[in-house]
Amino acid sequence: MTENDKSLIHPLDLPLALSLLSRLPVPVRAYVRSAEAAWAYPLVGTMLGALAALGGLAAGWLGLPAPVAALVALAILIVLSGAMHEDGLADTADGLWGGWTREKRLEIMKDSHIGSYGVLALILSLGARWCALWLLFQSGAAVATSALIVGATLSRGMMPMVMMALPHARETGLSHRVGRVAPRAAALALVLGGGIAIVLLGGAGLVAAVWAALAALGVGAVARAKIGGQTGDILGATQQIAEIAALFSLLA
Repeated sequence: MTENDKSLIHPLDLPLALSLLSRLPVPVRAYVRSAEAAWAYPLVGTMLGALAALGGLAAGWLGLPAPVAALVALAILIVLSGAMHEDGLADTADGLWGGWTREKRLEIMKDSHIGSYGVLALILSLGARWCALWLLFQSGAAVATSALIVGATLSRGMMPMVMMALPHARETGLSHRVGRVAPRAAALALVLGGGIAIVLLGGAGLVAAVWAALAALGVGAVARAKIGGQTGDILGATQQIAEIAALFSLLA
């Protein structure tokens, strides 16, 4: 693979996306196509959601109640992603609401320590996802499995859109190293995420995609207003908020 390889799809894009967004042992030698590989983010979500769903189903087969099955599935989803999105949400909450200037907000977001806003954001996020999955598992294993996959898929499919629409807020960090996503890669990620959601859930999947997109646009708008662009933390927050929006829409 060469640096001037700008084709839309490359065989190494999915392994590259997996190595970036998960803790699965996927060896990747080169990162010159990091931005181009963003189209595969929803496929990573599909894989992680399916694995988490298997864990929840296994808990149900063992006779454990819906709240425990939901907790198992959520824990697996977090472990598989290395909690990177949760970390981004916490840093985003601390920075955007803990600083009064753009520079101070970015400084807080870069700090590895977690503050009150970050702790509260994590509590609310985890609680929201657990409650949603709890109710979905109570509705049935098939419903919960589809919802887990759709939530994980759509939320990761929204990240390339934010990466395309917003400039980098700083000249360092993971998002800056990945690079600016081209419109065609972001569009393919949206089509893939929405298509998978519709295949699994029909009209409800389309509704979930709309709510996930609105949530991502909301996070992006706040990020633009407060720090002038996006960072890796903003992308993590985008994934978390979009997943919550998708899961909640499926409870309606």
